[in-house]
Amino acid sequence: MSDLPKISEAEYKVMKIIWLNAPISTNGVIDKLIEITTWSPKTIQTLLSRLVKKGALTYEKNSRTFVYTPLVKEEDYLERESRSFLNRFYNGTLSSMVLSFLEKDKLTEDDINELKDILDKKAKGNNKNV
Repeated sequence: MSDLPKISEAEYKVMKIIWLNAPISTNGVIDKLIEITTWSPKTIQTLLSRLVKKGALTYEKNSRTFVYTPLVKEEDYLERESRSFLNRFYNGTLSSMVLSFLEKDKLTEDDINELKDILDKKAKGNNKNV
């Protein structure tokens, strides 16, 4: 997983569109990003080009249209970024992050109940494999 390219915040917005819609043409990417950003089509084309150079995307040329497909799986990228975040800010442990949120009253009662439900379901699922 360490061979995944580094992706900027702007590039990540492009990747999210491609992960959701692949294969997708340049115009398709531009149309979707213009709805949610203030970027010009030229800026979007530059971001696509960077992602190709970084090895995050590949493309096929169909007549005059470029069609993009991700080379990086969204799950792999999110896992690496989540690990990086935990390592940078919470000594690599999820429990440190949750404790920090609890201590600062950043979790609502609904958040806590949702976390309990997730943990209960996970615990029950692990017991089935034993």
